[in-house]
Amino acid sequence: MLFSFLLSCKTDDKLKNYDICIYGGTASGVIAAYTAKKLGNSVIVIEPSNHIGGMTTGGLGQTDIGNKSAITGLSRNFYQRIGKYYGVDEQWTFEPRVASRVLNDYINEVGLEIIKNAILVKTSKRGKSIRSLQFRYKNSSEPDFTVKAKVFIDCSYEGDLMAQAGVSFTVGRESNETYNETLNGVQLRQYHQFPDSIDPYRIKGDQSSGFLWGISGETLQPTGTGDKKVQAYNFRICLTDSVENMIPVTRPEGYDSTRYDLLLRLIRDTENTNLYSYFIWSKMPFRKTDINNRGAFSTDMIGENYDYPEGDYNLRQEIIKKHVEYTKGLLYFFGYDTRVPEKMRLEMLKWGYPKDEYTDNDHFTPQLYIREARRMIGEYVMTEHNCLGKLTPEDPAGLAAYTMDSHNCQRIVVNGMVKNEGDVQVGGFPPYPISYRSLTPKKSECTNLLVPVCLSASHIAYGSIRMEPVFMVLGQSSAVAASLAISSGTKVQDVKNEKLQKVLDEWKY
Repeated sequence: MLFSFLLSCKTDDKLKNYDICIYGGTASGVIAAYTAKKLGNSVIVIEPSNHIGGMTTGGLGQTDIGNKSAITGLSRNFYQRIGKYYGVDEQWTFEPRVASRVLNDYINEVGLEIIKNAILVKTSKRGKSIRSLQFRYKNSSEPDFTVKAKVFIDCSYEGDLMAQAGVSFTVGRESNETYNETLNGVQLRQYHQFPDSIDPYRIKGDQSSGFLWGISGETLQPTGTGDKKVQAYNFRICLTDSVENMIPVTRPEGYDSTRYDLLLRLIRDTENTNLYSYFIWSKMPFRKTDINNRGAFSTDMIGENYDYPEGDYNLRQEIIKKHVEYTKGLLYFFGYDTRVPEKMRLEMLKWGYPKDEYTDNDHFTPQLYIREARRMIGEYVMTEHNCLGKLTPEDPAGLAAYTMDSHNCQRIVVNGMVKNEGDVQVGGFPPYPISYRSLTPKKSECTNLLVPVCLSASHIAYGSIRMEPVFMVLGQSSAVAASLAISSGTKVQDVKNEKLQKVLDEWKY
């Protein structure tokens, strides 16, 4: 990985003052910071991990677009820069190292100041305005530095700054009744689903033997029921079949073959021995992959992330570690467990970790795919009615276009059979505007904060909006709005949309 120049050690400056402070070094955060710096602001980016770029540099090379016309501004420019690297006009599939290189170019061009491995410990407010943030370095127990700014932008996947600022948020799925929706809450559908008759018990037909690993004992609730369950996380896996560039998959720390007993039963009962039926195996340039979840049992670690959104740093690290063990274990299981059909094992052994990716993290992505965590309840809540074009806000901050997409939220037993619940995929609609007010908290809660990632949307609408290109679009819009709020001395909620659009029009590519 690049970014060798970034600050990751203690500095002598205990108090830092900026126009704009961005929390979260995701791709959205980098684009927001670049925009703010280009507009003449002093800017700092604080990232709690050692990784810059979030999922964009974390293995998600098969870009979820929906409709390219929705992607404008610096977000579109990013994919054009990716294309330039590969010798084409624009490129939407790419290697992690190339995404890192391109984001690094933005950082270098304006000399962004980025501090990594700094955990947010306290947010101080005066009235409805954030005054300062206190941070400690990962291996420290006491606050190490304080950042003051005029406007703050929370570009993290978790929304920690938003939550500490006293802004209303939710976790999980609203009921359909909350916003008069049809696709929220509990949804038992046929996407990424087990076929009928897959037995859930350790000993087939014997309830007293207990469930196989990964199956919950909860009861299926009526369709549309709200709960606090969170759609599954996974890693987008970069592998290669280039012998010259390959590090073999080996038995990972914490390997437990019983985690895959249900998968083995699925393989045997369905007699499906095609390895690629169990993954979305997208090919990237130079013989690499972006591997994603597919089917009933795959890379999604269903039900193991419920405590992540509001967990502290240590709890989140435990959850990430479990996901690493599960994912590396899944690859090892397919390659080496003698119960797996030989055809599948031989195919799996053709693949390994790329030597030239994630060289600072044992060649495995450090970024867990946080598909959804906290979601703000702001001035305007985006819902499925916006996605379907039934409601159109008059203050667009950008466009979204992807399918309303939720991965499964739980694995349960229904009528004696194992079933996944929560996966929804409904699309076929054109690009639609995202309200600027969905990026701002309620004015009664905080007046100098923008939230382009954990924005204000229902669970199912967030499933359409939550794509990396859109997060970059909204990061840029937030930075422009922050700059306008500073120059005019107004609250972020009072930024005029026509002024926002005028500046954004100058950045179209």
